[in-house]
Amino acid sequence: MQRLMILVFFLVGTCFNHAQGQVGLTLQKALQNARENNPFLKSQALNVGIAQADITTAGLRPNPVLNNQSLQLLQASRSAPGVNLMNRHNQQIWWQLTKTFQLPAQRLNKIEFAGKNAELSQNVLKDTERNLFLDVAMKWLDVWMLRKELDVLQMAKSNTDSLVLINRVRLKNQVITETDLVRTELLAGQYQMEMKSTVQDYRNELINLQTLLGEKTEVSIDTSDHFDAFSNLLNPDTLANRSDDRTDMQMLKTAIQAADVNMKLQKSLALPQPELGLIYNPQNTNPYFGFFATIDLPFFSRNQGEIQKSKIIKSQAEQDLFAKRMLVSSEIETAQKSYQINKKNVEDFTGLLAQAEKILSSVRYSYLRGGTSIVDLLEAHRSWLATRQQYYKTLQQYRQSYVRLLYVSGLINQLAI
Repeated sequence: MQRLMILVFFLVGTCFNHAQGQVGLTLQKALQNARENNPFLKSQALNVGIAQADITTAGLRPNPVLNNQSLQLLQASRSAPGVNLMNRHNQQIWWQLTKTFQLPAQRLNKIEFAGKNAELSQNVLKDTERNLFLDVAMKWLDVWMLRKELDVLQMAKSNTDSLVLINRVRLKNQVITETDLVRTELLAGQYQMEMKSTVQDYRNELINLQTLLGEKTEVSIDTSDHFDAFSNLLNPDTLANRSDDRTDMQMLKTAIQAADVNMKLQKSLALPQPELGLIYNPQNTNPYFGFFATIDLPFFSRNQGEIQKSKIIKSQAEQDLFAKRMLVSSEIETAQKSYQINKKNVEDFTGLLAQAEKILSSVRYSYLRGGTSIVDLLEAHRSWLATRQQYYKTLQQYRQSYVRLLYVSGLINQLAI
């Protein structure tokens, strides 16, 4: 009977080595879904269309202006002889058709400036995507961690439940005391409470992930996904060369280009825009034809304020790029170091897992053979669980540092392709 119980116990113990993977969204698929369905990203994407509409506006030419002036004689004593006061001999009509003419440089600069703003809007959208992808990836990892935590607790609970059944038989056979059974049931109850709390946290984080993805139905994740597609690109030299490719860097470069075009635009707007046209003026039935021309005389206003502001805006954009380049360099360096340290920690943990498993098996065997107490066995259970939980926390930190490195290097956008 004792040998049978030992065999059952060891068979149940193999559950510790079997993770319950749930088929669902990989990290890459989650990022792709967020790009397609996130409602806040959809709103930001509309800014691109707005900016592109400005290009159409910039290319439009001023409309012609039609002006009419009608004058009526009011004194009948001065009316033309033999006609009614309202006769056209007592009227003057003025028809004027004019149009403002933009200088070629002004229109071209407007179109170019609107184009740069549209490009800037696209880069802003890409940077918004990059920040969203970080949030989605971190939330995906939170769900992954809670799923692993739940799997470990389920294995621990299953093992202690089996131990409770075995100890009930052993108590009936007077092999152990009632205290041993109570202690075993107490540990199983603790695991049960932890599982309830973890299940709720897991469900809450799934809802949060679902919101980020813009999904209307429940989601699940693929816990077997390792998402290490860019591991070969994460060396310091490669990342340093990619720093200028980051979306926020591209955004600042485009802002400088837009500021440079704006300077040209504001300088061209300092030049007056002539208004030219034709006049047809029948006076007392006598037709007159003439030309119309007007132009600003730039004695006082020559767009000095906007020109000065455009220069300051460009200097500001250049300073922002300089500061951002320094920040990106430090972010990549620190993220790279954290990634390497966490990667080494995960590698070093492999031996600890095997050691914890070996100790538990040894103590379990010794307990069933009567060679040690229930206290030692339960302590070995707790130690095994703590080691396994710490392993997944270490693995989570490693994967978070990996995601953070993808984020600061700008590679996370490529992961969503």
